[in-house]
Order: sequence, then C-alpha cells, then structure tokens
Amino acid sequence: MGGLGMFLLGMKNMSEGMQAVAGSSLRRLIAAVTSNRILAMIVGIVVTCLVQSSSITTVMVVGFVNSGVMNLAQAIGVIMGANVGTTITGWILVLEVGKYGLPILGASAFVYLFSRGDRWRYLAMTVMGVGMVFFGLELMKNACAIIKQLPQFEAWFHAFQADTYFGVLKCAMVGCVITTMVQSSSATLGITISLATQGVISYETAAALVLGENIGTTITALLASLGATTNARRAAYFHVIFNMIGVIWITAVFSWYIQLVQWLMGGNVQTSVMVNGVETFPKITAAIATTHSLFNIVNSLAFLAFVPIFVRFLTWLVPAKDFKEKPHLTDLDIRMLDTPLLAIEQSGKEIQRMADGCEKMIDWLATLVQQDKPDKELADKLKRREQILDAIQDEIAVYVTNLLSGNIPHTVADEARRQLRMTDEFESISDYVYDLDKFDRKLRRDGFRFTESQRADLVELNRFVKAYLSEVNEALRTGNENVLVMTDAASKRVRIQIKSLRRKHLEDLSNGNIPPLVSVAYLASLNAFARVRDHTRNVSEAISGEK
Repeated sequence: MGGLGMFLLGMKNMSEGMQAVAGSSLRRLIAAVTSNRILAMIVGIVVTCLVQSSSITTVMVVGFVNSGVMNLAQAIGVIMGANVGTTITGWILVLEVGKYGLPILGASAFVYLFSRGDRWRYLAMTVMGVGMVFFGLELMKNACAIIKQLPQFEAWFHAFQADTYFGVLKCAMVGCVITTMVQSSSATLGITISLATQGVISYETAAALVLGENIGTTITALLASLGATTNARRAAYFHVIFNMIGVIWITAVFSWYIQLVQWLMGGNVQTSVMVNGVETFPKITAAIATTHSLFNIVNSLAFLAFVPIFVRFLTWLVPAKDFKEKPHLTDLDIRMLDTPLLAIEQSGKEIQRMADGCEKMIDWLATLVQQDKPDKELADKLKRREQILDAIQDEIAVYVTNLLSGNIPHTVADEARRQLRMTDEFESISDYVYDLDKFDRKLRRDGFRFTESQRADLVELNRFVKAYLSEVNEALRTGNENVLVMTDAASKRVRIQIKSLRRKHLEDLSNGNIPPLVSVAYLASLNAFARVRDHTRNVSEAISGEK
C-alpha cells in the first residue's frame, strides 16, 4: 500500500510538473488538432507522453468537445493517440532503475525546495515524480517477494491464471476493476509488473491483466462526461467502445498474441535469475510493456480507417436533444482545472467574448440615440446583453478563483489575477453603456430629447470611444503588452473630446434654452462615457501587466 501510494503520488507530481514546464507546447499542440485523423492521433500520443496520463488527456478532450472547441472526429483521433501514448509508462519502468529512485527523489526534492525560478521548481517536481515512481515500484516489488513466501496468498493468486479463455476474461476483469478503483492504469501496470517480476503471477496472467486495465481506464472520461453535452458524451462512449472491442478481439486470439510477443522478445520471457538469493524474472517487464504497446498501436491503426463510421454510429447511439444545449453562458469547463495552462486559455477566450460584447453594445447605443422612435427590440437586446455580461463575469470569477486555489505556476496565477481584473472592467463598461441608453429613454418618457447638436456630438464621442475600445480589444486578442503606448492617442482623443463637449454645453446653458432635465441627462452621459474610457484604460493596464 505504501509503495502504491508513493507510485501514485509520483505519477501525479510527474504529470503536474510536465504540464507546467510544457504548458505553451501543450496549447500549441491542442490548437494544431484538425480533422486529419493521423495528425489528431499524433497529438494525442505526444500530449499523453507529456502529461503522463491518458485519463487527463481524455478528460481534456471531453472538456474541449463539451465547450465546442473540438469536434467529435478530432476527439476520436486524440483519444486513440492517448491510448498509444499511455504505454510510455511501461517503457519508463523497463529502465530497471528502482534502486536509484530514492537518490533521484532526494536530489530533486532539494532543488524543488530551494530553487527560486518557476521553471527549475517544476522541472525538479517532474524528476521528483520519476524518483517516487521508481521507489514506489521497488517497494511494491519487495512486498511481492514476501507474498511469494506466504502459501495462502500465492494460492489465492494462482486462482487467477490466464491458461483458458475464461481465465483470460477473469484476469482482464480483475485488471479492469483494480484500474477503476485506483483511477490509474499506470498504477495497475506497476502492480502487475511487481507481481510478475517476483514470479507471483505468470507472464500470460500479467498480459491479461494489462488488457483489462485498458477498459478500466475509460471510467475517468465516462465520469467526466456526466452532465456534459451530447457530443462530449459521444467522445466518452467512444473511449469505452474502442477499448472494449479491442480487448474482445485480442482475447479471442490471446494464445497467438502471447506467442507473437515472446517471439519479438527473443524467446521465453519467464527465464529466471537469482539476485541476492531471490528469484526474479528480468525480461518480463519489457514483455509486459511490449504487450501493452503492441495492443494499443495495432488497435488504433485498425480503427483509424473507420473514424467516419464511428462518428455516424455514435450520433445514432447518442441522439441530439431537441433543444440547443447550453448549460452555461460560458464555455468554461470544470474538467480543465486539472490542466491549469489550458484552463487559463479557456477563461481568456471568454474574456475576449466579453470584450466583443461591449463593442457591440456601443454600436447598438449609437443606433438607438439617433432613432426618432427607438427600436424596442434593439433596446431589449442591449439590456439582455448587459445582464448576460453580468452572469458571464460571475461564472469566470468562480472558475478563475477555483483555479487560483490549486497548485499552479506563478505565471498562471499572475494571468488569473489579470483576468479577474479584466472581467470586472468589461462588466463595468457594459453597465455604463446600458446607463447611457437609460438616460436617453428616461428623457423620452418625460417628453424631452437631446438636441440635434447634442445627439451629433454624442454619436461622434461614441465613435471615438468605440475606436479606443477596439484598439484595446485587438491588443487583448494578440497579447500585445505595448498596448498603453499603442492606444495612448485614442485615449487622449476621448478625454479631450469629453472636456470640449462639457465646455460647449456650459456655454449653451448660458443661453438659457436647454431644459434642466436635458442638461442633467447630457452631463450624466458625458460622465458615463468618461467612465467607459477609464475602465477601458484599466483593461489596457491589465494587458500590459501594470498593477
């Protein structure tokens, strides 16, 4: 149990460290996924090798499909690649450096504790995870050597022998159940290798257990799809069906498959040697890794040609709902929080949506001010958009706060804090734009209107504010940190225009022909535009990294 715990913690540290170090590469890889099945599969392999977990990759895929970033055909390709990528764990364990696990763990722990740079800390965390994996495996191997000396335990294990078809299915079921319980096929693989290298179970039994592990690992994506959209559930169901079909056909030819692997390994893999008076089987780890890899590679290549058929089958199996599925206003997905760099990317896209929403509201406002009889439908649309942006801000705030509560790199934490600031600024912009429409509507209800000259001035000011906001939004999309310098002229133009209109209004007041209600509404409108300009500048400061 101690060895398994150490192994699992090592896998977790290795995965989190790799995600932090290779975060930008992960983002580029996911963005590169197209409808090309082979490319999608390669991306699945590489991402899984980086994050060291097919479960994380498939949960990420379910999240991307749920938010509409990835379609079903792309998801199927990535999931097949993830199945191949997860076999890298077996080959890491083939290195047989268990005795060096503790020194690796110790040396990297010191680097992790005392280094100041984020990159060094997370590199050390990755190496520390590797050390834990090897040390955990060594502990499990030692424990299995003791099991071999206890007749009752050995007799219990001998009840699971893959010497008949039913025996193979029984062993596969055990592998499936254990993987479902520990939620990690890598951990079950470690247990299997520990038992096999000490001779507690035969190579055939180990191979059958490995096949079952492929079914057990699908439970994580299946759980992640609960409550998700139809397409996300289809992706999770594909993972289950794909692995189940693979296991069914490979168990049907199991004895020939075992002979093929043994032939590839150069003969009988159960040749034993004595090490410090203990019988071990050195070739069996590589044989188990080969069994795992060969099964997933052959299975993925065999299914690659049938992706379009699978898409049609899954569409039939999980029919679309009669209504448009949109459980949230945002496409934020709680499943992404396990991969912070991708999570922050998702929330960043939602902030861009808020930015676009504010631009549209300013356009609608200019139209409404100029109309003799305001378009009620457009006015309702403006009000509804303001309410939507309020709700989006709440969703992003909850999501980013949950992200900040986890163990994340400093760069991600800084970006998260910037995003929280920007959501607040954009929500405030939408409030003031809605207020501007309210001032105009209240005047009309009281039987007044802005003068023709005032309307023309407000529309021109609206155009300057929209141009300034558009420049800042473009800098947000491109990540231009030079935004303050780039947009300074547009910001000054808005400020100068507001001062000029205030001065002009005070001069008009001296003529005494402007009703007090109109005067109050006009000055309130100028103040609202000034506040929109201030909040837009705050967004540009957040983009540039200013506190």
